[in-house]
Amino acid sequence: MKFKYQARTKTGELQVGYIESPDKPNALQTLANHQLYVLSMEAVLQKKSNLFAFFNRVKLKDLMVFTRQLATLIESELPLGRSMKIMHEQTKSPALKEAVFQVFQDIESGLALSQALERQNSIFSDFYINMIRSAEVTGGLEHALTFLASYLEKEVQWKSKIINAMMYPMILVVLFFIVAGIMVVVVFPKIQPLFEESGAELPLVSKIVFGAGEFVQTKWWLVLFILFIIWYILYDYFKSPEGRQVGGQILLKLPIFGPMYQKMYIARFAQSFSILLQGGIPVAQAIEISGDTILNFVYRTLFKQMSQGVKEGEQFSQLLLRYPQYFDPMVGQMTAIGETTGRMDDMMVKIADFYEREVNTVVGTLSELLQPILLVVMGVFVGLLFASILLPIFNLAQSFAL
Repeated sequence: MKFKYQARTKTGELQVGYIESPDKPNALQTLANHQLYVLSMEAVLQKKSNLFAFFNRVKLKDLMVFTRQLATLIESELPLGRSMKIMHEQTKSPALKEAVFQVFQDIESGLALSQALERQNSIFSDFYINMIRSAEVTGGLEHALTFLASYLEKEVQWKSKIINAMMYPMILVVLFFIVAGIMVVVVFPKIQPLFEESGAELPLVSKIVFGAGEFVQTKWWLVLFILFIIWYILYDYFKSPEGRQVGGQILLKLPIFGPMYQKMYIARFAQSFSILLQGGIPVAQAIEISGDTILNFVYRTLFKQMSQGVKEGEQFSQLLLRYPQYFDPMVGQMTAIGETTGRMDDMMVKIADFYEREVNTVVGTLSELLQPILLVVMGVFVGLLFASILLPIFNLAQSFAL
């Protein structure tokens, strides 16, 4: 078995690590033989399945509420350990509650908050951890937590606005497919023999729809199997580095959504980058950390390359201007002004404010843009669906008239 332990050496230094042993007593004895005083030890559980992890994940809103409440407790000058204990008692999310308890134990064992959070990096991002680490150096932990809470709150608001804007169109799409499926699989096969007995030639659209309905009705298991195979192949591909790169490119090229996400990525980066600079993080490191807050693989790759470029002596503004398809020229120009004046953090705040307003405007009009487009597309499909049954009826009526 594998155990994770915390121990102190003879000189009082804290040591954290893993040890393989048949059982816990043997592991304790082995560490004691190495002159280590064990503070805590726990068995390392097997890695959870992706499906279980998905349902047990920490929601962004839960993390935002936790951060806001913790900031309030710290501002009230409660000791950090006591604050974490209170947060463990108040937290409702099972996964976050367990993580907070582990953080509380680590703090009680002598670890700094950033070190304790780093051990829970599946929940707390690198950006979150580095913000806390810089605040511990400058002594402004409550300010860092307040900023993180506001940052997460904006993320929640953007996500909620996008979901709300997409809700009505998605309901229409789902209802259309349900109705179309019932007609193709249940209704059309019952009236198809009437047209076949009449001997009238079916239009091409009717042949396609009737054939699809008959195939789904008799080979539904094959349809489900094919859909599963397609889903698995696409899921596996888009999990790979190449697939994530392609997926990121596709998202950025989508009409309406592409420009919106581009502005959102720039706003998110500029906001986090400015705070890290204010916390004394070096520019190259701040670029890489802020880039990791962006989910799009294309932008994350670009920021890693830029971080390396800055380490090699290049100016950040020139690197931004090198990719006009991903960054508006204004971003590079304002960054250049910040580099010249030595106030890059202020420039990044202005960039973040500008693009936040742009994103809010786009998100606010998203549903207004999508609904007419969706209605036109659905109208075409509905027209084809009813044409497949009305055209044979019209042809049949004409044959009887003759």
